Amino acid sequence: MMSLKQARDSYHQRLTEEILHFVHTQKHDWNARNADASNTASKEIANSLAVALGASQGTKIPGQTVGTKFEEITADFLRFCFSALSHLQPGVWKTERETSRSPLVIARFSQYSHLKEVYEASKDNPELAAVLGRDYSVASDVLVYRERLDDQIINSKTEFVSKKSGRDHLRAATAGAPYLHASISCKWTIRSDRAQNTRTEALDLIRKRKGRVPHIVAVTAEPLPSRLSSLCLGTGDLDCVYHFALPELVKAVGNIGQSEATELLELMIESERIKDIADLPLDLLL
Repeated sequence: MMSLKQARDSYHQRLTEEILHFVHTQKHDWNARNADASNTASKEIANSLAVALGASQGTKIPGQTVGTKFEEITADFLRFCFSALSHLQPGVWKTERETSRSPLVIARFSQYSHLKEVYEASKDNPELAAVLGRDYSVASDVLVYRERLDDQIINSKTEFVSKKSGRDHLRAATAGAPYLHASISCKWTIRSDRAQNTRTEALDLIRKRKGRVPHIVAVTAEPLPSRLSSLCLGTGDLDCVYHFALPELVKAVGNIGQSEATELLELMIESERIKDIADLPLDLLL
């Protein structure tokens, strides 16, 4: 069984093998794939990060493919970590990359199952739809949830629950949907519109649920502190932002010699608005 450090190293190895390459363009020469080639600081930081992680040269691939791969690799990293830490949280935990863009994909979880009834009620009622709105989609990229537990597992040490049905969200006997534990938005890079989309998705999860709010986080490979701050600074929607290589980012930002960028990154770290990817599986166990 790999340690957390080994899992992190494996995560970076897959990224550098599959998507984190140096790519060439006639206008901007060779730069890391997560760099904004029109921004000098972004190129310098991203290139330094890529070198530190062992990236090599590659060919350009569509941005959508990069995003999909980033989601898959991040989901696999979390799936392994939850398996390794299963003794801390009993039950069947599942980590999935969400591929469906159905407006009711979120309704398969207990906290959001009521949205299906709301959607059906408003589908053929224009006036009701105008009041409630038709957008029930929460486009999470990676979802972590736990299947409900059988009573025999709950009663393994003592006869704690009876066969009488209840309304709890833990027992399989209550015949409810699984409970969404975490929603993870994966952003390879961050632009102003993407930052706003991530916040909107988070607020939808908060406002539309019944019961406890799931963990709501973002994972990104964005190199620029100023763009990271568009997600990290401020509270009330995202729990935290997790960078795919935060210690390496700190060194890369320090290397460019821009005090403002360094201070901004330090502020986000000290206020725990940004953490390293290795912190994410442990934080999700809270």
